[in-house]
Amino acid sequence: MSGHSKWSKIKRQKGATDAKRSKIFTRLIKEITVAVKEGGPDPAGNPRLRLAIQTSKAANMPKDNIERAIKKGEGTEGQYTEVSYEGYASNGVAVFVECLTDNINRTVQNVRTIFNRNNGSLGTNGSLEFIFDRKGVFVIRKGEEPLEEDDLTLELIDAGADEVIFEEEYITVYCAMEDFGSLQKKVEELHLELETAELERIPHTTVTVHDLEALRKILKFINALEDDDDVQKMYHNLELNEELIEQLG
Repeated sequence: MSGHSKWSKIKRQKGATDAKRSKIFTRLIKEITVAVKEGGPDPAGNPRLRLAIQTSKAANMPKDNIERAIKKGEGTEGQYTEVSYEGYASNGVAVFVECLTDNINRTVQNVRTIFNRNNGSLGTNGSLEFIFDRKGVFVIRKGEEPLEEDDLTLELIDAGADEVIFEEEYITVYCAMEDFGSLQKKVEELHLELETAELERIPHTTVTVHDLEALRKILKFINALEDDDDVQKMYHNLELNEELIEQLG
């Protein structure tokens, strides 16, 4: 999982820029709306909503925006459907796309167009199950007070953590999908500063592309998917690290 850990760090750095754009707010509003419709407007009894609110606050979304999104979820507007698409970019890079949409025909057309224009190929649902594992990923910001790493690790493992990685500013915790709720509860009980907590698709096989021009084309494809308004999350198994990013300039 070391490769994913490196990419998580890069995503956090990139996220500081992404959060300045209104697009990230749009995606968070969708998630809040769906969470309310699924489990009600009270975050105390709705773990998905509670998590969406935490993520929104970490992205510096204004409180008014969050409250409006909750009210929208209580109404009849904003009926979103969750759909996913699986396929490959060039060089055999696997790509998994999760969407929230109010128009499935528009979404599938947009996703298909992005794949076609970037030499990608769409597959059938389930075709990438052998590449990605569904895991919970918690990113916790270290506070000013020093942590007893061994004690904290044991507490988190008791709550279902598979792996706990301590970095300079963050702690990244992985768990099985079925342990996500219990680990989220433990993080809250310990009053840890949660930056993000998501169910992610973690690749257990990766692809490394050394040709810079080919790499640029793949990243252009990935960025096109991420920029689509209906795409909530996008996962791939391209092995990325700081050195490659620096070579790209």
